[in-house]
Amino acid sequence: MLEKYLIEWCSSTLASLKTASLFNWFYTWDELTREDVYKNVKDMNTIFEEKGISIEILRENEKSALIYVYRTNRLQEDLKQEKTWELLKKCGYTRCDVKYSIAHLKERLRNLNDFPHEIGLFLDYPVEDVLGFIENKGDNFKCCGYWKVYGDESAAVKQFARYDKCRLIYTKLWNAGRSILKLTVAA
Repeated sequence: MLEKYLIEWCSSTLASLKTASLFNWFYTWDELTREDVYKNVKDMNTIFEEKGISIEILRENEKSALIYVYRTNRLQEDLKQEKTWELLKKCGYTRCDVKYSIAHLKERLRNLNDFPHEIGLFLDYPVEDVLGFIENKGDNFKCCGYWKVYGDESAAVKQFARYDKCRLIYTKLWNAGRSILKLTVAA
C-alpha cells in the first residue's frame, strides 16, 4: 500500500533528484490502523536499506501519519552546508547529524503550536526560500510550486517541472509493473 504513495509523493527522492520528500498518509485512504502504517514503514525500510533511503514517521495523530522519506547521505551533506546549519542553530539544533536532527525536528513538530518551517531544509528546498518564507510569514513569494519561492524563480520553476515529469514517468512505469526497488536509484 505504501508503495503507491511513495510513487505519487516521493518519486523525485526515489530517483535521487531530491534529498527528501514528505506526505501525510491518512488512515482512511486504505482503512488502515496505526499498526498497519508502522508495519508498512518497517517493511519499506528493509527494502530501501540497500538504496540508502530511510522512512520515518515524523508525527501522527488519530487520522494520519506524516511520512518522511530521505536519502541519509545526502541529508547529512545538506545539513552541513554553512547557511543551512546557521539557520538550524537559530531554531535550536545543537548537533549536525541526521539522527539527532530528525529527532529534534520530531520534537519541534510535537511541541510547537506553529509548524517548524525549517523543515524545508530537510526537504532540499533552497535556504533563501526557507528564510524568505520564515521572514515573510508565507507571504510575498515570487511563485509557488513544491514550495514558495523567494529566491531564484527560474531555477525553481525548472526544478518543479523535473519533479512533475519524474512523478509522471514513475507512475507510468510502476503501473506497468516495474517494482519500486527497480525504480529507486542507489545512493
